[in-house]
Amino acid sequence: MSTINIQHLSLSLISIYLLLIIFPSSTGAAPVGICYGRVANNLPQPSSIVNLIKSNGIKYVRLFDIDPTTLKSFSGTGINLTIGVPNELLPFLANANEATALSWLQSNVFAHIPANQVRYIAVGNEVFLKDPFYTPYVVTAILNLYQALKTLNLTNSIKLSSPQAASVVTNSYPPSAAIFDPYIESVIIPLVQYLYDSRSPFMVNVYPYFSYVNNKNHVSLDYALFKSKNNTVRDGALSYSNLFDASVDAFVSAMEKVGFEGVPVVVTETGWPTKAGEAASEENASLYNGNVVRRAADDAGTPRRPETGVEAYLFDLFDENKKGGEEYEKHFGIFGPDGVKAYDIDFN
Repeated sequence: MSTINIQHLSLSLISIYLLLIIFPSSTGAAPVGICYGRVANNLPQPSSIVNLIKSNGIKYVRLFDIDPTTLKSFSGTGINLTIGVPNELLPFLANANEATALSWLQSNVFAHIPANQVRYIAVGNEVFLKDPFYTPYVVTAILNLYQALKTLNLTNSIKLSSPQAASVVTNSYPPSAAIFDPYIESVIIPLVQYLYDSRSPFMVNVYPYFSYVNNKNHVSLDYALFKSKNNTVRDGALSYSNLFDASVDAFVSAMEKVGFEGVPVVVTETGWPTKAGEAASEENASLYNGNVVRRAADDAGTPRRPETGVEAYLFDLFDENKKGGEEYEKHFGIFGPDGVKAYDIDFN
């Protein structure tokens, strides 16, 4: 073997070693949790909700705000939380100095919940493209919160990210063709750079139901529901039998195109409505969400990352009767306000 080949081999081994350190491979089941949305006026008290979550074996919960009563109700339960920072707080956090960001974090989060129960802090939600007024503040707010976590020696155990709508990628068919929307490249590349440097995940909200109802000529119901008998989308050497995998891999492709390989993808919202829309039914919701849970339990990867299970959060714990938009958007609840499941699903 020539000296040049030995050098190339050594560099390759070093590169692989560094990637494994930065983004270690997962083992066992991928985490699967549930979103606890509160845009409703008929929900039980948080303490009752925590009992419901525990009794169903749910170990991961995504919250959308920093309501003190809600946070306190989870304290000491061992449930892992993704805590949302509302979009309207982003300007304050972006303009804060390190001491202010630290004080905010201690007063609004760690005063109510122990740090060892916080898995992620989700800074904003679907800001790029959907709530663009707050776009300039996202990365700066994340960086300030990162410095606060660093002061507390928590950057290894608590990761920061910002959940994005699936629409931030374009040309997503086939997944390998996906790119970030050119209009937001200038803001999304710094975000992905931060995620890569800090070993944090790219967070995305994935709804095959929306893709189906808006593109029925191109997206079949079976493909959206994990029901395809055969692989239905070819992408070079890869095959896709469901839209969930294709959506996740589209983000992997988009990140690779801007120079960042190996960044994990966490699906921070996914679900299927039970009524008030085409193909919205308890049967379909049970089928879709049941498959998401089952795949996480099996640590099932995607065609581009077959060895890496996908962490996912089902939307939603309850129907939200005050939510805007289409009528079906109010009907993603897995449980009724009385705690009875709308359909059969097992989180264990």
